[in-house]
Amino acid sequence: MRHLRSSTVLTGWLRSIAIEWGGRPAARLCRRLRLAAVRTRLLRPLTAPAVPDRAPQVPGVDEFAFRKGCTYGTVLVDVEAGRVVDVPPDRTSETFAAWLTEHPGAEIICPHRATAYTKAVKQAAPNALEVADRWHLLQNLSAAVEKICHQRPRCRSLRGCSARRPRGQRLQQACPELGTNERTSGARGGSRPQAPSPPGGAVPSG
Repeated sequence: MRHLRSSTVLTGWLRSIAIEWGGRPAARLCRRLRLAAVRTRLLRPLTAPAVPDRAPQVPGVDEFAFRKGCTYGTVLVDVEAGRVVDVPPDRTSETFAAWLTEHPGAEIICPHRATAYTKAVKQAAPNALEVADRWHLLQNLSAAVEKICHQRPRCRSLRGCSARRPRGQRLQQACPELGTNERTSGARGGSRPQAPSPPGGAVPSG
């Protein structure tokens, strides 16, 4: 593999796979496709994009994990163009504030809802408008609804909410053609109305 040669087309395929899947997942996919490529070979041709001198007008800021639970970094994207601008090495407010100072021009910033990013925006770009993106709004809304449902288990479903109504009201909604007396007797556990007896007291045979 040290002096392995490949065509331009194959190199383009491997580069596209590495961009979409990363190192180890891309290597597993190449093994399934029977392509001779290990993680290091897939990542070697990838180069970091050039960081512009000025920040985009609408940058998005979020965190990601180099190693979940241990090491985190920051990813900066151009929301309008839909591409990655830069990847600072950590998620501290000092690092993000320094980046905003070195790359002016941000007018509307969509940061992660972390205190460090908000602090950096107020410090380095006080005139920029700070807004929440759609994904974090939906995430916060779903977390709030889930918290309420855990606090009130009977509201987890419509069935649980409707069960709190009296049985007579539920029976009236389900069978509006029944009379008031019949619904009341059914709700109180009374007997059903009996069919009239045949004339003469005769009992019909099978």
